[in-house]
Amino acid sequence: MNRARVLSHLLSRAPPGTPLAAARTFLYGGTRGKASAPPPPTALAAEPFLNGSSSNYVEEMYTAWLQDPKSVHQSWDTFFRNASAGAAPGTAYTAPPSLAEPTPHHVPLSSIAPAMSTSPMVGDAQISDKVIDDHLAVQGIIRAYQIRGHSIANLDPLGINTVDPSQGRQLVVRNYMNRFSEEDMERSFKLPMSTYVGGKERQLPLKEIIQRLENAYCRSIGVEFMFINSLEQCNWIRQKFESPGVMTMDSMEKRLLLARLTRSHGFEAFLARKFSSEKRFGLEGCEILIPAMKQVIDRSTSLGVESFVMGMPHRGRLNVLANVCRKPLEHIFTQFAGLESADEGSGDVKYHLGTYQERLNRVTNKNIRLAIVANPSHLEACDPVVQGKTRAEQFYHGDSEGKKVLSILLHGDAAFSGQGIVYETFHLSELPEYTTHGTIHIVVNNQIGFTTDPRMSRSSPYCTDVARVVNAPIFHVNADDPEAVMHVCNVAADWRSTFHKDVVIDLVCYRRNGHNEIDEPMFTQPLMYTRIRKLKPVIELYGDKLISEGVVTPEEVKEVKDKYEKILETAFSVAKQETQVFNKHWIDSPWSGFFEGKDPLKISPTGVHEDTLKHIGKKFSSAPPNASDFVIHRGIQRILNSRMEMVESRTADWALGEAMAFGSLLKEGTHVRLSGQDVERGTFSHRHHVLHHQKAFKDTSVDKSQYNALANLYRDQAPYTVCNSSLSEYAVLGFELGFSMTNPNALVIWEAQFGDFNNTAQCIIDQFMSSGQSKWIRQSGLVLLLPHGMEGMGPEHSSARLERFLQMTSDDPDVLPPFSDDFAIRQLSDINWIVANCSTPASYFHILRRQIALPFRKPLIIMTPKSLLRLPEARSSFDEMIEGTEFQRMYPEAGPASNNPANVKRLIFCSGRVYYDLLQARKEAGLEEKIAIARVEQIAPFPYDLVMKECAKYADAELVWSQEEHKNMGAWSYIQPRISTALNHERHISYAGRPVSASPATGNKKTHIRESKQLLEDSLAL
Repeated sequence: MNRARVLSHLLSRAPPGTPLAAARTFLYGGTRGKASAPPPPTALAAEPFLNGSSSNYVEEMYTAWLQDPKSVHQSWDTFFRNASAGAAPGTAYTAPPSLAEPTPHHVPLSSIAPAMSTSPMVGDAQISDKVIDDHLAVQGIIRAYQIRGHSIANLDPLGINTVDPSQGRQLVVRNYMNRFSEEDMERSFKLPMSTYVGGKERQLPLKEIIQRLENAYCRSIGVEFMFINSLEQCNWIRQKFESPGVMTMDSMEKRLLLARLTRSHGFEAFLARKFSSEKRFGLEGCEILIPAMKQVIDRSTSLGVESFVMGMPHRGRLNVLANVCRKPLEHIFTQFAGLESADEGSGDVKYHLGTYQERLNRVTNKNIRLAIVANPSHLEACDPVVQGKTRAEQFYHGDSEGKKVLSILLHGDAAFSGQGIVYETFHLSELPEYTTHGTIHIVVNNQIGFTTDPRMSRSSPYCTDVARVVNAPIFHVNADDPEAVMHVCNVAADWRSTFHKDVVIDLVCYRRNGHNEIDEPMFTQPLMYTRIRKLKPVIELYGDKLISEGVVTPEEVKEVKDKYEKILETAFSVAKQETQVFNKHWIDSPWSGFFEGKDPLKISPTGVHEDTLKHIGKKFSSAPPNASDFVIHRGIQRILNSRMEMVESRTADWALGEAMAFGSLLKEGTHVRLSGQDVERGTFSHRHHVLHHQKAFKDTSVDKSQYNALANLYRDQAPYTVCNSSLSEYAVLGFELGFSMTNPNALVIWEAQFGDFNNTAQCIIDQFMSSGQSKWIRQSGLVLLLPHGMEGMGPEHSSARLERFLQMTSDDPDVLPPFSDDFAIRQLSDINWIVANCSTPASYFHILRRQIALPFRKPLIIMTPKSLLRLPEARSSFDEMIEGTEFQRMYPEAGPASNNPANVKRLIFCSGRVYYDLLQARKEAGLEEKIAIARVEQIAPFPYDLVMKECAKYADAELVWSQEEHKNMGAWSYIQPRISTALNHERHISYAGRPVSASPATGNKKTHIRESKQLLEDSLAL
C-alpha cells in the first residue's frame, strides 16, 4: 500500500493530461542503465530531485528506507515520510535548503529547522502554518517582555504598587500565550537575533525562554528602552540585561557594597542621634543612593572621566557631601552648631550648600574632581546650571566628546515629573553648543511628593517619562536590592561612555521620615507609613543576605559599622572645638589664581588702540576672504557696505560697537560666548554675526555654509561662540550662568529675544544671580542683554522690568557711601550686581570690556535698545573708544545750557532711549539754554558723586526725573530716594512720565502716541 502511495505521488508530478506511455517514460526514464530524458519543464520545477532517476533506483531507495530510514538521504526520508503519512499528491516533496545567501530582510524558514520536531529536513514549501505561527508567537513574547516587562517588575520595596503575580504575565504577553499548551512549554524554539537570553545557546525550551526573560525584565529591574529608534542601542541594552550571569558579583564587590551601605546608613543614624530636632532632609529609605553614586563614579573613572559636576535637591545632600565627595565631616557638623560666620556672605541652610573636592578614587587609583552645585529650595533649578558648568569644563579642557567631564543630576520623583525645567534641560542635551555628551540622571523615587500621592501629582505612569522625549533609556530598580542597583549603575555609566547620551536610573525607594525629620507623615499617608515602620532597613536586609551566603560574618558586619562610628565621633569632637564657620569652605566653583596678585580696587583700561578698532571693523564689514564663490544676501551686503563706511568715517553704531568690544577681547585672549534666541542674526536684524551662503538652496553640496567674521579676526585669538538657543529662557539662562561660573576670564552673555521674556527665567535671576554671591560666595560675570523701550509694540514687547532688577540691588538708598578716589570701583565691589541702561555704542563698548577688566566678577544687567540700533544720532566716534577713554557712568549736559548754568531753569535726569526724544523735543521748543539734560548710564550702583556734581552746577534749577516707563515701573522708585540722600533731602526732585499702570505698556497705537507726547510736555514744562 505504501509502495503504491509513493508511486502515486511520483506519477502525480507528471503534467496534467499526459498519456500513460508518456507518464511511464516520465517516471522510469527509459531503459535501465541509461540516463533518462529530461521531464517536462513543469515537472522539473516541481520535482527537481527526480531528474534522471530510474524506476529501480526509486524502488531501491524506498525498500532501503522501509528497512532503515537513516540509510537514505534526508531528502528521501522526508519525501517517503510525508507520502506515507498521507500527504496530498504533489505535496510530499520538500526542497533542500538553498546554499545561496538570503536576500536582505529575508530569513529562510529552514533556519528554524533545528528547533522543530516535525521533520529532520525542513524546506520553504512544507512548513505548517502552526509551526510558523508558534515561532512568530515566541518572537512576540520576547518582544512583549522587552517592551512591557517593566510594568510587572518587582520595583516597590513597600509592595504597594506591585502587580498581582497571577495577572502579571498576562499583562505583558497578552494573547501570545493562548496558543500554547503545557506540553508546548517544553518545546524548543530557535532564538531570534533580537534577544540574548540564550547566551551561546541558539535554541531553548519555551519555559526556559520565559523564565530568563522574567529574570531580566520582571524582577528587581524594569527597563524602558524599546522606544529608542536605534537598533544598535536597543541591542546593546538587551545584551546588558539579558545575557545569562550578567549581574553576578564576586565576594569582594559585595563586601565593598556592604561597607558603602554601612557608611550611608551610619551617617544618617549618627545625625539623627546627635541632632534629633534639626531638619537635615536625611536619606533614610534610600541609603543605596551613596553606593549607587560611588559605583557610577568608579565605573566612569575607569572609562576615562576625570571630573564630575553634580546637582541635587536637599534630600541626602549632607550624606553625598560626606560619603561621595568626602567633604571633611567636621565642616558638616559645624553647620549644625549655629556659629557665626568668619568671612563674607549671608550663608545658606546646610542642605543647600555645594562644594568642590579633589581626591583620589581608591577603586581606580586615579585623581578625580567632584563638584556639587549649590541649589535653592526651588527643586530642579540647578539642572541647567550643572549642564552649563559641565559644558564649560569640557570646552576649556578641549573635551569635545565629553570623555573627561561628566554631569550627574539627582532628582526627586515629584519634581522630576512636575517641574518644567526638567523638560527644558533635556532639550538642550542634543544641541551642538549646549550638549554635555550625556548626563546620568538618578531619581530618588520616594513614591510621594511632600504629602502628595503620585496619583495626584502626575498624569504619566512613571515619574521618569519625560526622559523618553530624548530617547534616554530608563532603568527602574528596587532600591532594596543593592546588587541590582549596582548592575544598573554599571550599565548607565557604560551607556553614557558608549553613546554619549542621557540615561536615567530610577531608584524606587521610600522615605522613612516625613518631608523632613520633624514632619508627621501619618497625617496624610497612613497606609504607606504603617508599612514603612514594619520594614527593615536595607543595610540589615543586605547584611543578612551576605551572612547567609557566607560572604561575611556577623562580626565583620559589626566591625565595619563600629569603624565608621569611630570616624564620625572623632570628627564630631573636632567640630565641637570650632567657634566659627567659614562660608568659603562651601564654594562649588573656585577660581584658582584669579584673585591672587591683583589689586582688588584697580580696574584695567577699557579703551582700545584705534588700529585695533579699524581692523575689527573692516573684518566685520567684509565678506569671507579667499571665498569668491560665497554669495551674500543683497540686504546683508548693503549692511556690510554701511558698516565699512562707518569704519572709514571713524564712527560706530550699536552692532559695530558690540563687535569691537567682542573682537578686542578676543584679541586679548578672552573667550566670548553669546547665547539666546536668534542671537546670531539678532531679534531686530542688526547683528548678523553669522553669514549664510545664499546658494545653499540651489546647490545642496554647500548647504549650511556659513562664515563668522569675529571668529576669524586674528590667527591667535580666543574662540568666539555665538549660538541660537532653543526657545527657552529658564534653562538657557541657567545654562549660561553655569558656564560663567567655570572661567572668570570669559565674557558670557545671554540675550533675551525681548526683555519682557526674562521673567520666564525669574528663578535663575532671583535665586542664583542676585543672591548667589551672598549665599554661596559664588561670583559670576554673566551679562544679560534685555531689549527695552516703550515704542508702541504692546505690553509684552516693551519693558524688561528694570524696576525688578533695581529692587534687588543690595545698596542702601538712605546711606551715602564715603567718597574717595576709588569710589566708583568700591561701589561695584560692594553691590550684588550692576544695572545699566546704555544710550550710546561707546557706553556699551566700555561696559562690556569692563566686565573683564574688573578684579572681581559681578552680574551685569543691560537694558539694550531697539530703535537706537539704527538711529543716526545714537552713534559713537572712535574718539570715545580709543585708549584713554572709559565707561561713563553718567553723561552730563554738554550743550548750550552747560555754558550758562545760572540761566538753566530745569535739570532733567533720564536714562536710555528717552534721552533722544527729550533732546529733539527740547530743540523744537527752543529750550536748549533753559533746560539741561543728564543721562544716567549706570543706574546701580547709583552714581552719587556725578549726580551731586551736576546738581551743584545747576543750583537754582528745578530737578526732574523723566522716564518712558509708567511711574510704578522703571527707575523712578530707585533713583528718587537716592537723589534725596545725595542732596541731603534739601532739594526736591519731581517725576515726569507715564502715570501708574498695571500693564507695562498700551497696545493701542493712538494711546501710545498720546502718552509719549504728554511725557515730553510734562518733562519740558517750565
